[in-house]
Amino acid sequence: MPRAHKPTTPGRRGFIQASMQELAPQKDKRVKSLFQKKKRISGRNNKGHVTMRARGGGHKRFYRVVDFRRAKDGIPAKVVSIEYDPNRSAFIALLHYADGDKRYILAPKGLSVGATVLSGPEAPLKTGNCLPLSAMPEGSTIHNIEMYPGRGGQIVRSAGLSAQLVGRADEYAIIKLPSNETRMVPVTCRATLGSLANAEHSLRALGKAGRMRWLGRRPLSRGTVTNPVDGPLGGGEGKGKGNHPQSPWGVLAKGFKTRSRKKKSNLIIKDRRK
Repeated sequence: MPRAHKPTTPGRRGFIQASMQELAPQKDKRVKSLFQKKKRISGRNNKGHVTMRARGGGHKRFYRVVDFRRAKDGIPAKVVSIEYDPNRSAFIALLHYADGDKRYILAPKGLSVGATVLSGPEAPLKTGNCLPLSAMPEGSTIHNIEMYPGRGGQIVRSAGLSAQLVGRADEYAIIKLPSNETRMVPVTCRATLGSLANAEHSLRALGKAGRMRWLGRRPLSRGTVTNPVDGPLGGGEGKGKGNHPQSPWGVLAKGFKTRSRKKKSNLIIKDRRK
């Protein structure tokens, strides 16, 4: 359960912390081969231009190399630890394979230290195992789903999420995503059984502005309180502006479709908006 703290300071009064009971960090030193330097880009692109406002600062991080492909078939791996990853909302699990290899994977709910996981078409139907969609029974709860065979999991990777394998049609599997979108994915794509851990991540409340700064997020003013020069919502007397919600560059929000008409996919059966 999320944990509230005694209001000893104004910042603690509104602070609601997500439960960390699922974590079981490694007792030894971290695996250096799975840690990489992560440079802060502060919302800028390769030309140095700001492409996302209100980003900058934040605590120093190392990137944890996570195995989204799960391509080591037939080799059992033991779960050594369940760890926090500052680069994503989900927890990660450290695996020690029987051949000596060490890798991180996304930690599903219910996976504990000492458990054994396996990948491949012959893997048993158990939480944490990775199989092709063709080898899973209909109705399975899955995450870390590939969209193209061999590319690695690209969707359903955030904390607490899971999708459902609804059925199959010829060479495609029908999947219902957390957004309620129903789409088709080739049956040769892989996915991992179970739902992701840290489901209480969405219930947390940071409590103070400083904790947001630690995450690398800077203050951002609401559009209606800015000056006329700062965008279409700025200026005016009082609150009677009357404009439609939109970005500073005039891109409409609240229902305006941003998906390109040229990129319409015939693999989407039911759109998430309908």
